[in-house]
Amino acid sequence: MRNPELIPAPRAVDATTGEVRLTARSRLHACDGTEGVGHWLGTVLRDATGLPLGEGRELDDTEGDGIGLRLDPGLGPEEYRLVSDASGVLIEGGGAAGVFWGAQTLRQLLGPGAYRRAPIDRDRAWTVPYVTVEDGPRFRWRGLMLDVARHFMPKDGVLRYLDLMAAHKLNVLHLHLTDDQGWRIEIKRYPRLTEVGSWRARTKSGHRASPLWEEKPHGGHYTQDDLREIVAYAAERHITVVPEIDVPGHSQAAIAAYPELGNTDVVDTAALGVWDTWGINRNVLAPTDHTLRFYEGVFEEVLELFPADAAPFSAFVHIGGDECPKDQWRESAAVRARIGELGLADEDALQSWFVRHFGNWLAARGRRLIGWDEILEGGGAATGFGLAPGAAVSSWRGYAGGVAAARAGHDVVMCPEQQVYLDHRQDGGPDEPVPIGYVRTLEDVFRFEPVPPELTRDEARHVLGAQANVWTEVMEDQGRVDYQTFPRLAAFAEVAWSRLPAPAERDFGDFERRMTVHYARLDALGVGYRPPSGPRPWQRRPGVLGRPIEGAPPNV
Repeated sequence: MRNPELIPAPRAVDATTGEVRLTARSRLHACDGTEGVGHWLGTVLRDATGLPLGEGRELDDTEGDGIGLRLDPGLGPEEYRLVSDASGVLIEGGGAAGVFWGAQTLRQLLGPGAYRRAPIDRDRAWTVPYVTVEDGPRFRWRGLMLDVARHFMPKDGVLRYLDLMAAHKLNVLHLHLTDDQGWRIEIKRYPRLTEVGSWRARTKSGHRASPLWEEKPHGGHYTQDDLREIVAYAAERHITVVPEIDVPGHSQAAIAAYPELGNTDVVDTAALGVWDTWGINRNVLAPTDHTLRFYEGVFEEVLELFPADAAPFSAFVHIGGDECPKDQWRESAAVRARIGELGLADEDALQSWFVRHFGNWLAARGRRLIGWDEILEGGGAATGFGLAPGAAVSSWRGYAGGVAAARAGHDVVMCPEQQVYLDHRQDGGPDEPVPIGYVRTLEDVFRFEPVPPELTRDEARHVLGAQANVWTEVMEDQGRVDYQTFPRLAAFAEVAWSRLPAPAERDFGDFERRMTVHYARLDALGVGYRPPSGPRPWQRRPGVLGRPIEGAPPNV
């Protein structure tokens, strides 16, 4: 028989004739160490199938028509083996995460109906083909960044995206919580961050050159209990949530709430509001001791909300560090004095000092700093303010930052704008809504390669993995986020999970064939993806100006 249409593609599949049929008698048994996976799997399958799937007391209770979950110490932590045969279905993993990813594969094998929240045909037969799947991920970090600062995504939307990530075997949610246009995390010692900083009076509609505005307030934030819930929900799905608190740029929302954080000798910070348009903002943090203590207070609460033991990458805290214009620092007598006091060469070195301060502060608390690739700038032996040991880099401007970081011994997450920024348009046609950036088709994302060929084998070990980034300046609601993210996230998930050939040798035709089934899964999940034929009428945004870039993206 033809191999099942699984996404991401597993390492090895051996399909034979026959099937396991789940019935009202079928039982689910979770051996020691897999109880959490058993609870999750039983819940989603009972909801979708209407079958009782009673708890088996022993693995033998699942014989013939049941499901068993078991650890196998011979497998890696995220590896799994799924065997469906005359004995029933057995999923083994090297750790609970491996069993969970195997359970996701089982859900795919059951068909699109297994993704629904209630049975739509109680008379249908639920079957699993006889198959052996042996699988495990290529990369440890398989990430998605959601920008909830530019357009707020309510808590239920974040929980939904965690489920969508889990369905695609992605395991890191990078949550972009603060920016010029909004502060989304409750900090109890600084209540004005959300009282003032989480709301803007109006919003630019389209690219920043657009003449259109949405003339109504936009905002929202997550309470600390909301974030605890998000972290716990993610951990149940073996996903790490990495929070991002931007410093020293992208900070106007914080300055609007607490004007003393800005460069008060060159700008009237008390007159600033939360920014209502897009682009790179010149209002950046002042490098004062007060600013350092303020953000240390912020990070103290962040560390409590995102505990280091919640999931594999929970030690990481993202500090942004990107797109920090130095104009105000150059104009400020106070900042020039600070540069002299610290013995620094210039404003670039000042930013490196700023980043290094928080790198050391986090390291002293058992955490690891990660930031955008600008955090590599302005440091070096001459300043003494290079990256702190253990700091990692999100390489977004291309591959170059990641290459430099890996060669310097720092871990890297590859997320080059030219390849995996999902806010970039999916087609060059006139109906593409608010077209931003380069055309990045489903096939383009499928051919993305996270490890640059110029890295040696030892240097390449520093590539933790890859991440797709979803910036929401022109994504005003869940439907727009879905449209930009899917189906390309499915292609990205395969790149991050599967051991694929070189980009030019990848079988995109086979991926498209498997996607014909996967679209039905996305339909069952209620995902408003971009259809292969182009946007549906309600997905278009005629007349809203974007910023398309023509030609192929540079490989930088």
